[in-house]
Order: sequence, then C-alpha cells, then structure tokens
Amino acid sequence: MKLKPTLFALALVAGLALSGCGSDQEDAAAPAAADGAATAAAPAAPPATALPPPPQLNARSFIVIDHDSGRVLAALEPDSRQEPASLTKLMTAYVVFHSLREGRIKLGDLVTVSENAWRQAAPKLGGSAMYIEVGKQISVENLLQGMIVQSGNDATVALAEHVAGTEATFVQMMNSFAKQLGLTGTHFTDAAGMPNPDQYITARDAALLANALIREFPQYYRWYSQKEFTWNGITQQNRNGLLWRDPSVDGVKTGHTKSAGYCLVTSAKRGDMRLVSAVMGTDSMRAREDASAALLNYGFNFFETRRVYAAGQPLSTMRVWKGRQDEVGLTVGRDLYITNQRGHVNSVKADFELPETLVAPLAKNQSVGKARIVVDGQTIATYALFPTADVPAAGFFGRTWDSLRLLFH
Repeated sequence: MKLKPTLFALALVAGLALSGCGSDQEDAAAPAAADGAATAAAPAAPPATALPPPPQLNARSFIVIDHDSGRVLAALEPDSRQEPASLTKLMTAYVVFHSLREGRIKLGDLVTVSENAWRQAAPKLGGSAMYIEVGKQISVENLLQGMIVQSGNDATVALAEHVAGTEATFVQMMNSFAKQLGLTGTHFTDAAGMPNPDQYITARDAALLANALIREFPQYYRWYSQKEFTWNGITQQNRNGLLWRDPSVDGVKTGHTKSAGYCLVTSAKRGDMRLVSAVMGTDSMRAREDASAALLNYGFNFFETRRVYAAGQPLSTMRVWKGRQDEVGLTVGRDLYITNQRGHVNSVKADFELPETLVAPLAKNQSVGKARIVVDGQTIATYALFPTADVPAAGFFGRTWDSLRLLFH
C-alpha cells in the first residue's frame, strides 16, 4: 500500500475551519436528588494546555467513548472480563430490534407467556420482574418496556422465546451478533444475565454494544429514557438514576448482582456531541451513578467532536485502469468525525493508504484503500475508502490498450 498524505489533510483542515449490571438481583429504583498536524497551509493551533487526567473512580473497570468518532476519552481496565448482570439485556434488545427490522416479528405481536418465562420472577431467584402471568398474552411492545424500563427477567425470557423458539437458540443469536459487532471480550449464556462463569463482557464491549444500539435503532432507543412503566397494576421506575439527575442523559442500562457489583452503561447528548460510558463493579447504586456522571462530565468538558467529512462526498480522485471511465472519486462509507482536546481540533490530519493502481471493474461497496485520522502523531481511527460510483470494465480494445500502458506505468 502506498501512503499519500497531503491532499486529504488540506480538505480536512478546510472542513474544520468551516464547521466552526440488574439481572437477578436488581435493586428497586428511586429517583436520585438533583446534583448536581495540520498542513503548512493551515493556521497554527493554539498552544496546547495540559489535558487533566481522567477522574479516579472506585470501580473494577470503566470506559467513556465518543459515539460518533469512537475515540476512547478515558478508561481503566476496559478489556478485563466482568460479569454483565442485566447489561446482558442490551444484547437481548439488540437481537429483538433486529428481528423487528427484518419483519420477523412486530411490536403488536401477542406473546403467550410460558411457564418458563413466568418462573423467572420467582422470589427464590431474587430477580427483577415485570410480573407477567403464565398463559396471558402480552404484546412485544409491552414486553420490551418491561425488559428495558423494569429490567424484568420474565419479560426478557418471554421475548427470547418469541423470537427464537427457545432461550437456548436465542443465546446462540446473541453470541453471533456479538461476533459481528467485534465484541471480542463478550460471551452470553442466557438472555437475562444470571451469574455464570461463562457469561462475561468488558467495559469496552458494553459501550460498543450500546453505541451500536443507539446508532442502528433510534426509533426504539427512546424507551431507555422512559422513567417508569406500569404493568399488572404495578408501577416500577427506571433504575438509571441519572435520568433524574442529568437532563442530557437519555439511557441506557443498569445491572447488579452480588458478584458483579453495581454496573451502569450511560449515554448523554449535549449539543451535537454524544458520549457513551460503561462503569463496572462499583459498590452501590449511588457510586455507579456518580462514577458515570464524572466520566461524562470529563468527556464533555475537555473534548469536542466535529464532523469533518460526509459519507458519499469525494475526498479525492484516483486514476482507474481498464474501466469505462478514467478516474473515480473516493469517499468514506459513513460520516467521518474526529474527537480531540477542546480547542485543539485543528491539530488533526489524515493520510491516505492507496494501492499503486486501481483496475476496473469496481463496485461502490468495494474497499479500495484507507484514510487514517492522525492526532498528535497517533492514529486514532481508520476508515475504509470506497468508489463514489460503480466503474464497469471497458470493452476489449479499452482493456487491451490500458494493459499496454500499464507496462510502462
């Protein structure tokens, strides 16, 4: 691969200048009280001020990432395996949402509650529950709210059985999606998050899973900000106390067992910037909320995110050989964002990694190179580059002529 740095860096700088864990032992919920190297042509960045260190938190592991750029802003042991408890239900929801999108189930579908699902609310299990009744029919939409807002293990298993026939088959789907999302430190053994040494997740994977859920299913994500839900005459409040403490917080999921401690995956949006944090293994509900709030405030106060290029817009062009056209634009497959220390976004540049030659036929979904985003000499993200249009192969004479010209290229 050949490195070609400067053309995109110039475009990038110009664009910047213009852009100005509660599964089996979840606690009862109660609202908390309110708390509180640009190129030579680019203007010089202001003198760098020291970036304060991340907050010191009493947790087994944590991470906070920017939703759009994916940059990690602070972390402690983010890849250590932790018991997920009810954070497992993030993946359960992800699988159910996929089934809805594919049309295999509908929100209005009526689910007959099995004895197995009903038994998940048994007092001996000590778990959180929606309190559904065996043999009753309940809509998928109501079960989703019972799982998301009330963290009901019974609702969770009912959904799993409706989607896949059995919970065991559903768990296979969960692990398959985990692989597709690149969650390398995650494995599931049930849909609700019961303690099991073979069931684990990392803080990084929990944040990436929440990030995918928010990005792919905004129409369903709204339930994660719902503060209460009533079923069978019982009103239960969302266990995420930050929904009451911080108006910018709109999700996402709590978790707790004795062995997992108190866990919380949180997302908040302030202005155009969204952050996602994961805090694992604190010693109380208040501790997980305070730790999550500290991470979010740190990220919003000391970093900023800008969109520097839109998906589909050509970043540059490249010569095409043996094609019906001589050149094609190169673009990213999604909007390109960068996150850097607040006030120092202009210190970002990008480099191209492109092949020596580009030969038709080319398809729009065919990766033909990479754009590396570089901050202070470090690559913080790499994006695949794609042709802006399909390029069919030329006719026989066109291909023959270009084959001869390539001999001297």
